[in-house]
Amino acid sequence: MLPLGKIRSEVLKEIVLKNLPLDDTKIIYGPREGFDSAVLEYDDDSYLVIATDPILGVPKEKFGFFTYHFASSDVAVFGADPRWIIVDLLLPPKTTKEDLTLIMKTLKDECNKYNTSILGGHTGVYNTIKEITATTTAMGLVKKNELKLPLAKAGDDIIITKGIAIEFAVGVAWFKTDELRKILSPSEINTLKEMYRLETVIPDALVARKFARGMHDATEGGLTALHEIANNSGVGFKVYYERVYIPSLVKKVVNHYKVDPLTLSSTGTLIIISPKEKTKTLIEELHRHGIKAFRIGKFTESKERILIKRGKEEEFPEFESDAYAEIY
Repeated sequence: MLPLGKIRSEVLKEIVLKNLPLDDTKIIYGPREGFDSAVLEYDDDSYLVIATDPILGVPKEKFGFFTYHFASSDVAVFGADPRWIIVDLLLPPKTTKEDLTLIMKTLKDECNKYNTSILGGHTGVYNTIKEITATTTAMGLVKKNELKLPLAKAGDDIIITKGIAIEFAVGVAWFKTDELRKILSPSEINTLKEMYRLETVIPDALVARKFARGMHDATEGGLTALHEIANNSGVGFKVYYERVYIPSLVKKVVNHYKVDPLTLSSTGTLIIISPKEKTKTLIEELHRHGIKAFRIGKFTESKERILIKRGKEEEFPEFESDAYAEIY
């Protein structure tokens, strides 16, 4: 049986990517591990960036937010402004008009915030659907010389925004509230719930794209996305554990569940590949826009993937299981 969560690397290569026909000359970058968007030729000056993502396992009250941000974030990390989306919204029986109204109003608000238009999609109620589910396809244009790919060079710095494991902790706050009452106060749980707003990298990416070599959203698997960047780039990396920021409330949740924060779902944490000479300016610019940013390591000529923890070197962890999917 396949494990919960995203398809693992070996199965993705053996079954999924192996069986995709790609013979269209308009495809600049097609399906590839570690590339969350496709890139198509648009005109002489621009590429069309396209991404798609499912929306499930998120709070119903905030469903419209995630319907916009999951796929649109993947477009933004390639340097493009999310310009158009298509939404497939599948509803379970007993969904009310009020439920649908809240989703669409929230989705509209997020589209307006980023000047994005909804091109179309599908909406329906079905007996086979057990909870509200959606798939969003997002598109945007980027100048050819401004395209950002998740590829690094030896010597580039690794920067992250906001901190890690936020998605995991926020999900627990919404779906395992009773369990968290053992370690958090009601106000702390409410604060954690409201941190759902951090589960987007659009603001981060739109600032960082001027300085970054490339970017990657640390979604399922968290910072193990560094392996994908290293594999595609032919480099290694070194990360200093003590530099990896974890918000205090998030850290309490992580410690309670005894899970490795480096491997936890971290949607909203932007991994930025920064040329060393641009790092200082990049971090300052992110801070100026109210976005926390931290230099946690660098990419190396050596192919080793090293975690330095309390002064000792060890292998950087691989993505093996999705603690968020198991808890949800």
